[in-house]
Amino acid sequence: MDRLEELVNQWIWRQDFWLPPGLTWKDIAEGTADGGRHPVPRDLLLSLPLALGFIALRFVFERVVALPLSRRLGVRDRVWVRVMPVPKLEAFYLQKKQQPSQNDLLVLEKHCGLTPHQIQTWLRHRRNQDRPGNTRKFCEASWRFVFYLMAFSAGLVSLINTPWFWDHRECWRGYPRQVVAEAQYWYYIVELSFYLSLLLCVSVDIKRKDFKEQIIHHIATIFLITFSYCANYVRVGTLVMLVHDSSDFLLESAKMFSYAGWRKTCNTLFVVLVFPFRIIYTAVVDSLDVFPPYSGYYFLNGLLLVLQALHIFWAWLILRMVHKFVFLGKVERDERSDEESEADEEEEDEGGEEEHSCEQKKGAFNSKLVSLADNCVLNNLTNQGRKMNSRMPKAR
Repeated sequence: MDRLEELVNQWIWRQDFWLPPGLTWKDIAEGTADGGRHPVPRDLLLSLPLALGFIALRFVFERVVALPLSRRLGVRDRVWVRVMPVPKLEAFYLQKKQQPSQNDLLVLEKHCGLTPHQIQTWLRHRRNQDRPGNTRKFCEASWRFVFYLMAFSAGLVSLINTPWFWDHRECWRGYPRQVVAEAQYWYYIVELSFYLSLLLCVSVDIKRKDFKEQIIHHIATIFLITFSYCANYVRVGTLVMLVHDSSDFLLESAKMFSYAGWRKTCNTLFVVLVFPFRIIYTAVVDSLDVFPPYSGYYFLNGLLLVLQALHIFWAWLILRMVHKFVFLGKVERDERSDEESEADEEEEDEGGEEEHSCEQKKGAFNSKLVSLADNCVLNNLTNQGRKMNSRMPKAR
């Protein structure tokens, strides 16, 4: 056991990676020798059972609180056409779940006895059946909204009286011998547990257009929280988490109002989202006044820049909505992550439905023309027969 602990300390908790040159784990512990808390990596193990607790709590919240709230706010799901069961098409859909190629259509046409247009129509309606409704999306957004709002409120209360909240250079004063307050410790544990629960639930959550970006965001956030706690960058770490929560609860509330049909409120909330840059500056520049660059310095700021790049990407999408709001007077949807991954196909599907309806109208019109022509022919034949009968001599 001692040998295993020695290997872990040698390869995972290497001081030259986690701490600036010349500092050791004992230096962090000595800074809190008066009885205050100092960060220890094993403290974060508590986040694992708490993450499972968050998943269970979410399951209860979405069914007990969010679902009745969605009905009260008038959230409605779109009703899709139910398809007739076709085993061959169902097996193909479950296997690929994408637009069939020409070869696929030829094979399915032979096995099912349907035309290519009928096959495409069936698959289109089948995809629509699996699309999540507004109620499910509302419940998911409301759970995140409640957490982010509570986390932001608690974080603001615990940080508003600290000197580094107003002057970011205070984040590095006295480093690494900085005491971690009990409220800041629990702020870290709760945030890490929540993001672990989000990462564990990605397979069952609604997949959106920015699914890959969300995965990168969750992983980078988990690594950032873990590293900043172990290296005692708690002060700057709490500021980063507070900024995240302040924008995320506005975004999730905007989604909720969008699903409920409150467009004006939704548009306003999308516009007021802000992404500050000041915290990255203090981590990149102000920290150099305390220690020279080292591997952990590049790792920490690399994660911050990854998150900032994602925020710039989402900010660009939000600016597009601002442009629509200013010049068009409305925002149709949350372009950051509200649209599902199959949204682009939906436009093609709608175009196909319009084409199909045009063909049906054209066919109906042609059938009417044929019917009129048949009536005309029948009337002509009837009139000619009457004339012939009138010319024939009547029998005595």
